[in-house]
Amino acid sequence: MMLGKLIAAIALAALSTAAQAETYAIQAGRLIVDAAKPARGPSTVIVDNGRIVRIEDGATAPAGATVVDMRGKTVLPGLVDVHVHLTQHSGEPWYQSLTPKYSEPYAATVGLSNALTMARAGFTTLRDLGGPPAASLAMRDAIPEGSFSGPRVMVSGPALSIIGGHGDDAVGYNPELASAINTRGQVGVCTGVQQCSEAVRKIAAMGVDVIKFHATGGVLDPGAMGLEQHFSDVEMKAIIDTAHGLHLKTAAHAHGAKGILAAVRAGVDSIEHGTFIDAEGVKEMKARGTYFSATLMAFSGLQMYIGKGIYTPNSEIKARQTLGVWGRGLSMAYKAGVKIALGTDAAVFPHARAGEEVGLMVSKGGMTPRDALIAATRGGADLLDLSSETGTLDPGKSADIIAVDGDPLTDPAAVTHIAFVMAQGKPIPMR
Repeated sequence: MMLGKLIAAIALAALSTAAQAETYAIQAGRLIVDAAKPARGPSTVIVDNGRIVRIEDGATAPAGATVVDMRGKTVLPGLVDVHVHLTQHSGEPWYQSLTPKYSEPYAATVGLSNALTMARAGFTTLRDLGGPPAASLAMRDAIPEGSFSGPRVMVSGPALSIIGGHGDDAVGYNPELASAINTRGQVGVCTGVQQCSEAVRKIAAMGVDVIKFHATGGVLDPGAMGLEQHFSDVEMKAIIDTAHGLHLKTAAHAHGAKGILAAVRAGVDSIEHGTFIDAEGVKEMKARGTYFSATLMAFSGLQMYIGKGIYTPNSEIKARQTLGVWGRGLSMAYKAGVKIALGTDAAVFPHARAGEEVGLMVSKGGMTPRDALIAATRGGADLLDLSSETGTLDPGKSADIIAVDGDPLTDPAAVTHIAFVMAQGKPIPMR
């Protein structure tokens, strides 16, 4: 009996290895190896064992290779979104998480579904910045094991928050319910240098890839504390220093100018949203090499759902404040030469529409189509320390490849017309 099981396991492993080792010849009418460089004409990308092994001119194919005919399309690196929320759906009322079905196992299934949706939208790498820890980790780990199709996923688990601030789940409920939530314990809610350092260590011990904290208030929490600085300067420094000491990068949710500046001076690796950034904040980001992720699609989500009973009155007030400066922060940062990575805040809007961020970076943020595409590929890969794996189609890298109609170097809407996706050498089923 044991011998039979062993033989079956060996056979299964061999089949899995054979499937991974399949050779593909992806034929392109136009090929963008690197968004920062001119495109090539008709070319073929040869993929073996999940990696790009070479690029040949014209439409060729090694013997025995699976041919992917994209000769009428533009082939380019898969997109990278550094700010998503996979374990949530868009358009759900703020109280939806209180319903019985919203357990962590259920959240994991939502996350896997949304990850596949985003892969089909051309995203081969995602960073989930805020979700239930067990669900986030299960989702992240299930995809590379091959049980579920999807992109590469990195996760933060729960974000850090001040008591009563954005991310404190007890805010907005009656005292009895708030007391019950607090009794269960919220690992990311902390006060003071020691508590916040401890919270970082507890979250890091879960096995996350990045630490996120709420440097300022947020739009979609039901509280009335506004959008300015929440954590103190010394608390932010403690959070960031502790994370960096554990070899983890940090991402700061930050809307208000003072909170942005404090997070940047404390050494944060990326500013998420950056809505009301001012000239001083931009200057500091440029000097320190801090990345900017503008999440412009989140504002589209706000437009979609305002006035429909989905947001609380406080959230609607804050939403209208941010819509008044939509794209201004990105425009300032771009003109100053701040590093930019594409982030969308998917879940505030439907995940399938994430590719529209590239167009908003052009129309709202003033970027050129080429620079927006660089931010959507190389920029995200650099921020996530994945430049050796993805962001370009150079031989030796992971086969994170998409094909689109049109030319995204001149028309950002081209990335919303996806014809083919391969994530880490595995074709994504498009339906």
